[in-house]
Amino acid sequence: MFDGKSLLITGGTGSFGRHFIATLLRQYQPRRVVVFSRDELKQYEMQQSFNAPCMRYFLGDVRDPERLRTAMRGVDYVIHAAALKQVPAAEYNPGECIRTNVNGAENVIAAAIENGVSRVVALSTDKAASPINLYGATKLLSDKLFVAANNIAGDQPTRFAVVRYGNVAGSRGSVVPFFRKLLAEGASEVPITDARMTRFWITLDQGVAFVMASFARMHGGEVFVPKIPSIRIVDLASALVPNLAQRVVGIRPGEKLHELMVPLDDARMTLEFADHFTIQPSVRFTSMDVDFAVDATGERGQPVAETFEYRSDTNPAFLDVGQIHSLHQGLQG
Repeated sequence: MFDGKSLLITGGTGSFGRHFIATLLRQYQPRRVVVFSRDELKQYEMQQSFNAPCMRYFLGDVRDPERLRTAMRGVDYVIHAAALKQVPAAEYNPGECIRTNVNGAENVIAAAIENGVSRVVALSTDKAASPINLYGATKLLSDKLFVAANNIAGDQPTRFAVVRYGNVAGSRGSVVPFFRKLLAEGASEVPITDARMTRFWITLDQGVAFVMASFARMHGGEVFVPKIPSIRIVDLASALVPNLAQRVVGIRPGEKLHELMVPLDDARMTLEFADHFTIQPSVRFTSMDVDFAVDATGERGQPVAETFEYRSDTNPAFLDVGQIHSLHQGLQG
């Protein structure tokens, strides 16, 4: 569905953006791919690897509505990946996080509608479900903005959806590069926030594939949640740095013990499909009459139980130490 199309990725120089574009160029023949980000060095470095004729590099910040409007001219699809993501940094710099994650989302929505973009998929996080930290709260607000944007668009063709998933294995800023760094520096122990901690776990390949599939299955207004495994943080450390002692240092500001992707209060709006859950919008769209139980590809979902929650600690699928190690070796290879 991306052949001959023009795509724009906000935050396109990040881990997801680079992997998405690599997959896109390998599997499709897009007309134009616009990398929209604010770091000229990262763009320069990315141009050394991604220099296909369809590639465009556009310096700009999602905080700047005019720049976004200019960048989205003639664009068919937008992936909104730009965000301030570090939980402790957001706790200490709340205003900056709000300006990028909330105001930036509003700017992306307005620019997409004004330019007649066909579809927009915004990347979210498990931390947006029942948030306890500022980062999660800003992403919940962002999610609500993108869902409601389908009403704001009215009779315009632009449709918006959200993809929510957990920690990405090996992405920049994740615990995996940190563990590797400790090992390379000859550390004798690895800090563990809490021995009980669990997290959802997804690879970049899986995340990219899920986002691409979401473009095909979306009507507009959905929050798509993939079915992915969980890990225990102690198992992750045992798999990545098995020779280092584990030292419990306590949970950081704004951290959860376990992660949540579908809260109990959203169960009544949630449909289960073969490889994902879809949280239907709780608001009624004035310009759309959609049966979300059947996605745009024709797949039918079923309502979940009223007591359903999708949590990292009660998830039926867990990776053990051996599976984590094999996954890590695959990512290294």
